[in-house]
Amino acid sequence: MTALHYHPDAPGDAAFIVAHGAGAGQSSAFMVAFAEALAERGLDVITFNFPYTEQKRRLPDRAPVLESCYASVIHEVVRRVPSASRHLFIGGKSMGGRMATQLAASDAALPIAGLVLLGYPFHPPAKPEKRRDAHLPSVHWPMLVVQGARDTFGSPDEIRPTFAALDPPAVIHAVESGDHSFKVARAGAAGQAAIDTAIRDAVARWIGEIIGARQAS
Repeated sequence: MTALHYHPDAPGDAAFIVAHGAGAGQSSAFMVAFAEALAERGLDVITFNFPYTEQKRRLPDRAPVLESCYASVIHEVVRRVPSASRHLFIGGKSMGGRMATQLAASDAALPIAGLVLLGYPFHPPAKPEKRRDAHLPSVHWPMLVVQGARDTFGSPDEIRPTFAALDPPAVIHAVESGDHSFKVARAGAAGQAAIDTAIRDAVARWIGEIIGARQAS
């Protein structure tokens, strides 16, 4: 598998591993734009391909393979990226964020400071009864969930009771009129750019708040 490291202009205090979603790898426009934007905001950002993407297969690997891959990336990032040993955040787009939560739920010793989920796939589209939340109460790190109001995988209102009940409660950043990738119909290029900027600012701000709380304690 391959990984990419997006460097900030100056050495930072935190690293963020961002896993891709089921349908597109680390070279997708969403992943590249998000990683570049967070690096511009002072973070070491690392993306990677899951094995099925690296091997150009369409169907995702089973969860144990995805989780094992993610765990290996964490190990290598901590070893290679100095800021990761100070404050490391994990997460990802859709399936990538879900795998981060499953890994965090199964390993309480992960060397991380928190998780950022970009469009959490709470349930398959049109199947709200098939919830993917049984493992979430076992995640005991701070979490930020960015969720579009029109996300067919679960709206902010759908996911809020579950994430609010966690210890600690997750923070939900709702994207008004946004879909699963935070696209807003009829927003126009300038409007969508402003929405994307607001999301990236919110993520960077939340990470900064978590770092500040850790340093204070």
